[in-house]
Amino acid sequence: MLIIFQLGGSQNTEISGQILGSGSVENIHVINKSQKKYAVSDIKGQFKIEVILNDTLVFSSVQYKLESIIVSAEDILAKKMTVTLEPNVNELEEVVVGKILTGDLLSDLKNSDVKPKINFYDVGIPGYLGKPKTQSERLLFEADGGRLIKTGGGGIKGGGVGLNFYKILNKITGRTKMLKARVKLEAEERLLFGLKSRLELNFFKENPLDKEHRMDFFYFCLGDPDFTKRCENSDLEALIFFKEKYEQYLKNSKEKD
Repeated sequence: MLIIFQLGGSQNTEISGQILGSGSVENIHVINKSQKKYAVSDIKGQFKIEVILNDTLVFSSVQYKLESIIVSAEDILAKKMTVTLEPNVNELEEVVVGKILTGDLLSDLKNSDVKPKINFYDVGIPGYLGKPKTQSERLLFEADGGRLIKTGGGGIKGGGVGLNFYKILNKITGRTKMLKARVKLEAEERLLFGLKSRLELNFFKENPLDKEHRMDFFYFCLGDPDFTKRCENSDLEALIFFKEKYEQYLKNSKEKD
Protein backbone atom coordinates (compact mmCIF):
# COMPACT_ATOMS: atom_id res chain seq x y z
CA MET A 1 0.00 0.00 0.00
CA LEU A 2 2.94 2.37 0.68
CA ILE A 3 4.26 1.69 -2.84
CA ILE A 4 0.81 2.41 -4.36
CA PHE A 5 0.55 5.64 -2.31
CA GLN A 6 3.99 6.78 -3.50
CA LEU A 7 3.16 5.99 -7.13
CA GLY A 8 -0.11 7.92 -6.88
CA GLY A 9 1.75 11.15 -6.12
CA SER A 10 4.72 10.63 -8.42
CA GLN A 11 5.75 12.31 -11.66
CA ASN A 12 4.69 10.99 -15.04
CA THR A 13 6.30 7.71 -16.04
CA GLU A 14 6.84 6.75 -19.68
CA ILE A 15 5.70 3.21 -20.31
CA SER A 16 6.22 1.05 -23.39
CA GLY A 17 3.24 -0.86 -24.72
CA GLN A 18 2.62 -3.77 -27.07
CA ILE A 19 -0.71 -4.11 -28.87
CA LEU A 20 -1.80 -7.57 -30.03
CA GLY A 21 -4.61 -8.27 -32.47
CA SER A 22 -5.83 -10.61 -35.19
CA GLY A 23 -4.98 -8.13 -37.96
CA SER A 24 -2.78 -5.10 -38.47
CA VAL A 25 -1.80 -3.37 -35.22
CA GLU A 26 -0.34 -0.27 -36.87
CA ASN A 27 -1.85 3.21 -36.39
CA ILE A 28 -3.90 2.29 -33.31
CA HIS A 29 -4.81 5.48 -31.42
CA VAL A 30 -3.63 5.37 -27.79
CA ILE A 31 -5.24 8.19 -25.82
CA ASN A 32 -4.44 9.03 -22.20
CA LYS A 33 -7.90 10.35 -21.43
CA SER A 34 -6.90 11.53 -17.95
CA GLN A 35 -4.08 13.80 -19.19
CA LYS A 36 -5.13 14.41 -22.82
CA LYS A 37 -1.92 12.80 -24.09
CA TYR A 38 -1.85 10.93 -27.39
CA ALA A 39 0.25 8.27 -29.14
CA VAL A 40 -0.01 6.03 -32.22
CA SER A 41 1.26 2.44 -32.49
CA ASP A 42 3.92 1.54 -35.06
CA ILE A 43 3.85 -1.33 -37.56
CA LYS A 44 4.70 -3.80 -34.77
CA GLY A 45 1.94 -2.51 -32.50
CA GLN A 46 4.38 -0.82 -30.14
CA PHE A 47 3.89 2.59 -28.53
CA LYS A 48 5.18 4.82 -25.72
CA ILE A 49 3.10 7.17 -23.58
CA GLU A 50 3.43 9.04 -20.27
CA VAL A 51 1.12 7.99 -17.41
CA ILE A 52 0.57 8.13 -13.67
CA LEU A 53 -1.33 5.71 -11.45
CA ASN A 54 -5.05 5.30 -12.33
CA ASP A 55 -4.79 7.15 -15.65
CA THR A 56 -7.27 5.84 -18.23
CA LEU A 57 -5.83 4.70 -21.57
CA VAL A 58 -8.23 4.32 -24.49
CA PHE A 59 -7.31 2.23 -27.55
CA SER A 60 -9.28 3.20 -30.64
CA SER A 61 -9.22 2.05 -34.27
CA VAL A 62 -11.59 1.15 -37.08
CA GLN A 63 -10.72 -2.54 -37.19
CA TYR A 64 -10.88 -3.23 -33.42
CA LYS A 65 -13.39 -2.71 -30.64
CA LEU A 66 -12.79 0.18 -28.29
CA GLU A 67 -10.71 -0.86 -25.27
CA SER A 68 -10.20 1.10 -22.03
CA ILE A 69 -7.55 0.27 -19.43
CA ILE A 70 -6.87 1.91 -16.06
CA VAL A 71 -3.12 2.09 -15.38
CA SER A 72 -2.16 -0.05 -12.39
CA ALA A 73 0.79 0.08 -10.00
CA GLU A 74 2.17 -3.05 -11.69
CA ASP A 75 2.14 -1.29 -15.08
CA ILE A 76 4.12 1.65 -13.71
CA LEU A 77 6.64 -0.51 -11.84
CA ALA A 78 7.23 -2.63 -14.94
CA LYS A 79 7.13 0.44 -17.25
CA LYS A 80 5.37 -1.69 -19.85
CA MET A 81 2.02 -3.25 -20.70
CA THR A 82 0.51 -5.61 -23.25
CA VAL A 83 -2.98 -5.02 -24.65
CA THR A 84 -4.99 -7.49 -26.74
CA LEU A 85 -7.74 -5.95 -28.88
CA GLU A 86 -10.85 -7.71 -30.14
CA PRO A 87 -11.74 -7.39 -33.85
CA ASN A 88 -14.66 -5.12 -34.70
CA VAL A 89 -17.01 -7.23 -36.84
CA ASN A 90 -19.36 -5.21 -39.05
CA GLU A 91 -22.95 -6.43 -39.15
CA LEU A 92 -24.51 -7.19 -42.53
CA GLU A 93 -27.32 -5.00 -43.80
CA GLU A 94 -30.79 -6.16 -42.85
CA VAL A 95 -32.46 -8.42 -45.43
CA VAL A 96 -36.22 -8.98 -45.54
CA VAL A 97 -37.09 -12.68 -45.69
CA GLY A 98 -40.55 -14.23 -45.62
CA LYS A 99 -43.83 -12.40 -45.26
CA ILE A 100 -44.07 -8.70 -46.13
CA LEU A 101 -46.30 -6.69 -43.81
CA THR A 102 -48.93 -4.30 -45.20
CA GLY A 103 -49.07 -1.62 -42.51
CA ASP A 104 -52.55 -2.62 -41.36
CA LEU A 105 -51.93 -3.48 -37.70
CA LEU A 106 -54.74 -6.04 -37.22
CA SER A 107 -54.04 -7.74 -40.56
CA ASP A 108 -50.29 -7.85 -39.98
CA LEU A 109 -50.70 -9.36 -36.52
CA LYS A 110 -52.77 -12.20 -37.96
CA ASN A 111 -50.38 -12.87 -40.84
CA SER A 112 -47.07 -12.43 -39.05
CA ASP A 113 -45.05 -15.10 -37.30
CA VAL A 114 -44.40 -12.88 -34.28
CA LYS A 115 -44.81 -14.64 -30.97
CA PRO A 116 -45.33 -12.90 -27.61
CA LYS A 117 -42.32 -12.51 -25.36
CA ILE A 118 -42.03 -15.31 -22.81
CA ASN A 119 -42.93 -14.27 -19.31
CA PHE A 120 -40.88 -16.45 -16.96
CA TYR A 121 -43.43 -16.10 -14.21
CA ASP A 122 -46.28 -17.37 -16.43
CA VAL A 123 -44.51 -20.73 -16.70
CA GLY A 124 -43.48 -20.82 -13.05
CA ILE A 125 -39.78 -20.03 -13.61
CA PRO A 126 -38.30 -16.97 -11.84
CA GLY A 127 -36.43 -14.84 -14.35
CA TYR A 128 -34.60 -11.51 -14.52
CA LEU A 129 -36.30 -9.13 -16.98
CA GLY A 130 -34.15 -6.05 -16.37
CA LYS A 131 -31.19 -4.70 -18.34
CA PRO A 132 -28.23 -7.12 -18.25
CA LYS A 133 -25.17 -5.80 -16.39
CA THR A 134 -21.87 -5.26 -18.18
CA GLN A 135 -18.80 -7.16 -17.01
CA SER A 136 -17.55 -4.12 -15.07
CA GLU A 137 -20.98 -3.62 -13.47
CA ARG A 138 -21.02 -7.28 -12.38
CA LEU A 139 -17.53 -6.94 -10.87
CA LEU A 140 -18.58 -3.78 -9.02
CA PHE A 141 -21.72 -5.48 -7.70
CA GLU A 142 -19.60 -8.36 -6.39
CA ALA A 143 -17.05 -6.02 -4.81
CA ASP A 144 -19.48 -3.57 -3.21
CA GLY A 145 -22.64 -5.64 -2.75
CA GLY A 146 -24.49 -6.08 0.52
CA ARG A 147 -24.48 -4.06 3.72
CA LEU A 148 -21.27 -3.05 5.45
CA ILE A 149 -22.65 -4.23 8.77
CA LYS A 150 -25.01 -7.22 8.82
CA THR A 151 -27.49 -7.64 11.64
CA GLY A 152 -29.52 -10.65 12.67
CA GLY A 153 -28.65 -14.29 13.26
CA GLY A 154 -25.34 -15.76 12.23
CA GLY A 155 -23.23 -12.79 13.34
CA ILE A 156 -20.77 -12.31 16.13
CA LYS A 157 -21.67 -14.41 19.18
CA GLY A 158 -24.19 -12.77 21.44
CA GLY A 159 -24.63 -9.64 19.35
CA GLY A 160 -26.05 -10.92 16.09
CA VAL A 161 -23.87 -8.39 14.21
CA GLY A 162 -21.28 -9.15 11.54
CA LEU A 163 -18.97 -7.10 9.30
CA ASN A 164 -18.80 -7.51 5.53
CA PHE A 165 -15.00 -7.96 5.43
CA TYR A 166 -14.94 -8.53 1.65
CA LYS A 167 -16.59 -5.14 1.08
CA ILE A 168 -14.24 -3.44 3.57
CA LEU A 169 -11.17 -4.99 1.94
CA ASN A 170 -12.24 -3.79 -1.52
CA LYS A 171 -12.67 -0.25 -0.18
CA ILE A 172 -9.28 -0.24 1.55
CA THR A 173 -7.38 -1.55 -1.48
CA GLY A 174 -9.16 0.87 -3.83
CA ARG A 175 -10.76 -1.89 -5.90
CA THR A 176 -14.28 -0.52 -5.39
CA LYS A 177 -13.21 3.00 -6.38
CA MET A 178 -11.41 1.68 -9.46
CA LEU A 179 -14.44 -0.36 -10.56
CA LYS A 180 -16.78 2.60 -10.07
CA ALA A 181 -14.49 4.71 -12.25
CA ARG A 182 -14.45 1.98 -14.91
CA VAL A 183 -18.26 1.65 -14.93
CA LYS A 184 -18.63 5.45 -15.23
CA LEU A 185 -16.07 5.59 -18.06
CA GLU A 186 -17.76 2.79 -20.01
CA ALA A 187 -21.15 4.49 -19.68
CA GLU A 188 -19.68 7.78 -20.93
CA GLU A 189 -18.01 6.07 -23.88
CA ARG A 190 -21.20 4.21 -24.85
CA LEU A 191 -22.99 7.57 -24.90
CA LEU A 192 -20.15 9.19 -26.88
CA PHE A 193 -19.97 6.51 -29.56
CA GLY A 194 -23.75 6.42 -29.90
CA LEU A 195 -23.77 10.18 -30.52
CA LYS A 196 -20.78 9.87 -32.86
CA SER A 197 -22.50 7.27 -35.04
CA ARG A 198 -25.67 9.37 -35.31
CA LEU A 199 -24.33 12.92 -35.54
CA GLU A 200 -20.78 12.82 -36.93
CA LEU A 201 -21.62 13.08 -40.65
CA ASN A 202 -23.97 16.05 -40.40
CA PHE A 203 -21.99 17.83 -37.68
CA PHE A 204 -18.73 17.95 -39.64
CA LYS A 205 -20.53 19.11 -42.78
CA GLU A 206 -21.33 22.32 -40.94
CA ASN A 207 -18.17 22.34 -38.82
CA PRO A 208 -15.18 21.19 -40.93
CA LEU A 209 -12.41 19.21 -39.26
CA ASP A 210 -9.76 16.87 -40.67
CA LYS A 211 -10.67 13.19 -40.24
CA GLU A 212 -7.43 12.52 -38.38
CA HIS A 213 -8.48 14.99 -35.66
CA ARG A 214 -12.14 13.99 -35.29
CA MET A 215 -11.57 11.21 -32.75
CA ASP A 216 -9.39 13.56 -30.74
CA PHE A 217 -12.22 16.14 -30.83
CA PHE A 218 -14.76 13.64 -29.51
CA TYR A 219 -12.49 12.68 -26.61
CA PHE A 220 -11.97 16.40 -25.98
CA CYS A 221 -15.76 16.62 -25.57
CA LEU A 222 -15.78 13.52 -23.36
CA GLY A 223 -13.25 15.16 -21.05
CA ASP A 224 -15.69 17.93 -20.15
CA PRO A 225 -17.19 17.29 -16.67
CA ASP A 226 -20.65 18.26 -17.99
CA PHE A 227 -20.52 15.88 -20.99
CA THR A 228 -23.06 13.34 -19.69
CA LYS A 229 -25.37 15.96 -18.21
CA ARG A 230 -25.42 17.97 -21.46
CA CYS A 231 -25.65 15.08 -23.94
CA GLU A 232 -27.67 12.22 -22.44
CA ASN A 233 -31.16 13.71 -22.87
CA SER A 234 -31.37 14.58 -26.59
CA ASP A 235 -29.32 14.71 -29.78
CA LEU A 236 -30.25 18.38 -30.21
CA GLU A 237 -28.70 19.28 -26.85
CA ALA A 238 -25.67 17.20 -27.77
CA LEU A 239 -25.25 19.11 -31.05
CA ILE A 240 -25.34 22.42 -29.18
CA PHE A 241 -22.73 21.10 -26.76
CA PHE A 242 -20.51 19.81 -29.61
CA LYS A 243 -20.71 23.22 -31.31
CA GLU A 244 -19.52 24.95 -28.13
CA LYS A 245 -16.66 22.49 -27.72
CA TYR A 246 -15.81 22.80 -31.43
CA GLU A 247 -15.08 26.52 -31.06
CA GLN A 248 -12.98 25.83 -27.98
CA TYR A 249 -11.14 22.96 -29.71
CA LEU A 250 -10.20 25.18 -32.68
CA LYS A 251 -9.01 27.91 -30.33
CA ASN A 252 -6.84 25.47 -28.37
CA SER A 253 -5.40 24.07 -31.62
CA LYS A 254 -4.38 27.55 -32.81
CA GLU A 255 -2.71 28.28 -29.48
CA LYS A 256 -0.70 25.05 -29.76
CA ASP A 257 0.41 25.97 -33.29
